[in-house]
Amino acid sequence: MIHIVLYKPEKPANTGNILRSANALSAHVHVIGPLTFKLDTDSLKRTGLDYIHKSMFTYYESYEDFNKAYPHADIYYITRYGSKPYSDFDFSKVGHNYFLMFGSESSGIPHEILRNNRDRLLRIPMAINTRSLNLANAVAVVAYEVARQQNFKGLSKMETIKGDDFL
Repeated sequence: MIHIVLYKPEKPANTGNILRSANALSAHVHVIGPLTFKLDTDSLKRTGLDYIHKSMFTYYESYEDFNKAYPHADIYYITRYGSKPYSDFDFSKVGHNYFLMFGSESSGIPHEILRNNRDRLLRIPMAINTRSLNLANAVAVVAYEVARQQNFKGLSKMETIKGDDFL
């Protein structure tokens, strides 16, 4: 299963978009606080649409609380400081719990966490003068790569909602 870990996200719009993408991937979102917004339907409804109540997500008051819940999690930290592109990593083991951690929009993942996990830092390749991507876009890029490497196991590759004769 894909687990998306958000370290102190700051923008409800990004979090709503991520919950929507996670729902499409059948992924679980772990939100580490404290937050600057309420993690409720009113704050997230514009971007998450009607997917929010269907999304699998858990809120943790702190990074320590998350670590207590998942002490042996297989976590990969997506950061501009990574030296290995995310696409070079083998995420193909179906059924394995891959945790992908993304930092806050303004400051990323704390450097102490990154320093303690240097061998698990992955990077999204970007143009030289680019600092970062939008958080929701970064999550979608990496999470869908994990799904692609697993041949989109459990995901529909055909239109199922509107029907075959819609077009």
